[in-house]
Amino acid sequence: MSGSGLTGLLRDALRGTDEDHTRGLVRRSIILLAVPMMLEMAMEAVFAVTDIFFVAKLGSAAVAAVGMTEAVLTLVYAVAIGLSAATTAMVARRIGEGDEHGAAIASAQALWIGAFVSGVIGIVGVTLAEQILAWLGADDEVIKSASYTKILLGGSASITYIFLINAIFRGAGDASIAMRSLMLANGINIVLDPLLIFGIGPFPELGVTGAAVATTTGRSIGVLYQLLLLGGGNQRVTLRWRDLGIVPQVMRRLLVLSANGILQFFFATSAWIVLMALVARSGTAAVAGYTIAMRIVEFVILPAWGLGNAAATLVGQSLGAGKPSRAKLAVGITARYNFYFMASIGVVFIIIPHLFVRIFTDEPLVIEYGAACLRFLAYGYGFYALGMVMVQALNGAGDTFTPMLINLVCFWLIQLPLAWYLAETAGFGARGAFAAITIAESLIALLAWWAFRAGRWQRLQV
Repeated sequence: MSGSGLTGLLRDALRGTDEDHTRGLVRRSIILLAVPMMLEMAMEAVFAVTDIFFVAKLGSAAVAAVGMTEAVLTLVYAVAIGLSAATTAMVARRIGEGDEHGAAIASAQALWIGAFVSGVIGIVGVTLAEQILAWLGADDEVIKSASYTKILLGGSASITYIFLINAIFRGAGDASIAMRSLMLANGINIVLDPLLIFGIGPFPELGVTGAAVATTTGRSIGVLYQLLLLGGGNQRVTLRWRDLGIVPQVMRRLLVLSANGILQFFFATSAWIVLMALVARSGTAAVAGYTIAMRIVEFVILPAWGLGNAAATLVGQSLGAGKPSRAKLAVGITARYNFYFMASIGVVFIIIPHLFVRIFTDEPLVIEYGAACLRFLAYGYGFYALGMVMVQALNGAGDTFTPMLINLVCFWLIQLPLAWYLAETAGFGARGAFAAITIAESLIALLAWWAFRAGRWQRLQV
């Protein structure tokens, strides 16, 4: 591909096109979808990194409050991502079949489910914020920052919908719209974070609470932007008033797919909560180091997850068009791209992990824990890359059950017992938990690869 050709392709990817991704060159479709999806996920990672960058200036207790809240928020992410996986699969399949009205109806059902779930999470989060932090092993200093937890959990609808509506756009192939909504949300968050945390100019000094207000405000404005576009009439999927009614048959199917998707990510994210509690047994510095390291890891993994999202869209649309061989080809190419990307980053983190942690803190013990976490996780980056694509390919085909079963086995039957053994029985402390993460995630990749090769996903009706 010539330089000008590549430049033009990247420009099309960022601007968005109305191309049919069930036809033409597979590599072109991958790039058109993957570039904005990777940038979208990078923007999601920027949320996490921005907050922790400014909050770290307030000390390790504030960082620990953010980390423990993030552990709880992973349950919100489980719901949002699980529902999003099902939504992407249904929308992509309808678009591949040429049924845009069917895609709009599926999208409306997903929005109703998201509204109900967000309401429940918000009420529970605001009511029980202090107790939740205490259950995770927070000390009194950390519990003083419970307002951060209340705001983020209370505003969980902004998290759910920004994932969910972007899943609609991704399933339809409008990946550039999803990217732009995250860029808008992030820009607002980046500006508001220092203003509200430190009280710059006319803004009040809210400390760690300011980070929660900035993040929720940014996400909420991003959701409003998404809704305007979704109802604007110029996208592949456009919601009109007639599409907003509840359609029991479609909602039931979406709920079944979503239930498996939510359980899939629940098994993963709930395991992270238990790991956070296990790491907390090594002290506040360990929690702070672990939190910083995981934010850095997110900054790398989420863009890589964007490649997996591209595979999910192509698999769903290709199956809708009756082209399973195109789906296989797309997954193979995407997995190879992701492996190259993640493996190269992993080498860097193995060699110089301290350099990245020092960007966020100058506390020596926090740096040591954070660097250890980065290095341990980096050993498995090549496996993670393959696993992300294979799992998302299965999800895109509507097979949310298989990844759910894999996560149950690898996280709850292998990772957590192993983490406890290495941390407590073997005496490695938090570092033992870090090592268990790498082992479990690598096993997930191998099992997902085997499941994809088995081919059951090609015969599913969505």
